[in-house]
Amino acid sequence: MSDSTRETHLSAPADRSRRVVVFGLGGTIAMTADATGGVVPALSAADLVAAVPGLADTGIEVRVEDFRRVPGASLTIDDLAALAEAIAETLDGGIDGVVVTQGTDTIEETAYLLDLAHAGQQPIVVTGAMRNPTMAGADGPANLLAAVQVAAAPEARGLGTLVVLADEIHAAARVRKTHSTSTAAFRSPDGGPLGHVVEGAARILNRPRHRVTVPAPPPGRTVEVAVLTMTLGDSGVLLDGVADRLDGLVVAGFGVGHVPAGLVARLAELAAAMPVVLASRTGAGSVLAATYGFAGSESDLLARGLIPAGFLDPLKARVLLHRLLALGVDPAEIRAVFGTASGHA
Repeated sequence: MSDSTRETHLSAPADRSRRVVVFGLGGTIAMTADATGGVVPALSAADLVAAVPGLADTGIEVRVEDFRRVPGASLTIDDLAALAEAIAETLDGGIDGVVVTQGTDTIEETAYLLDLAHAGQQPIVVTGAMRNPTMAGADGPANLLAAVQVAAAPEARGLGTLVVLADEIHAAARVRKTHSTSTAAFRSPDGGPLGHVVEGAARILNRPRHRVTVPAPPPGRTVEVAVLTMTLGDSGVLLDGVADRLDGLVVAGFGVGHVPAGLVARLAELAAAMPVVLASRTGAGSVLAATYGFAGSESDLLARGLIPAGFLDPLKARVLLHRLLALGVDPAEIRAVFGTASGHA
């Protein structure tokens, strides 16, 4: 694992144009209507690039890779592992940056997984669309244009994986999808966007102090990590039997990291058998560590062995825990990595 601030900004040599590769995975941005009238992924990466007004005028050389054509909800961790490997090979070829187009359903998770896997300087930019190409005001072409411009921008180097929609530039570790249909669905509640695309240029306003990268796990290792969201009057029935079926668990607790008192003993038993991460279901803010002291409070749960997720939301905490478990990292190092990734160390 690595933890560093990257501040190097290198421009493309003056004797060549900037080069970006677009990997198409499908999703709403690539959908057209089928015989039933519903939209399905059908457009290739080349189709998407060809439909972007003004892209040819940027002077950016764009190559395309038609990697998958599936809805965002059907992407798998294996798909993303293969994509990360393909991106790494592409970037080794002197490319200035990469764009990934996909369904917005899972962008906040896939972008973070790609961010964990990417230790290079070139930006990886993930984008999509909230309105499919058959709708008035389809946002796919504008989002793709902005994503290509950011991927080619020297200012975006060293920022890892970014999410670009609606001319906003978000860090993969912060961004969340906060609305089911709005074109302004993507927000970074903790810290805000890193910048904006203005007149075709990436304007970076703030830079994260650090980010965490995790080496690729060996192939063929199967890991199961679940997210359990606490609800009013939760009886804990979903905890029954999970010790034999999961390798790790993320608990999306109330508020700053609370659960019903009746669940404490079972969670403590699970934490003794597997890594159990405590996150907040609220969508913004950090899990606390030492404010409340009642049974089921954050301090109670952490004292019983749960791992604080800090500012990581439950979905990103699951992605990080899954990758660490797949790598075979021991519990002490898992706790240390979460301390860094969570923004608390």
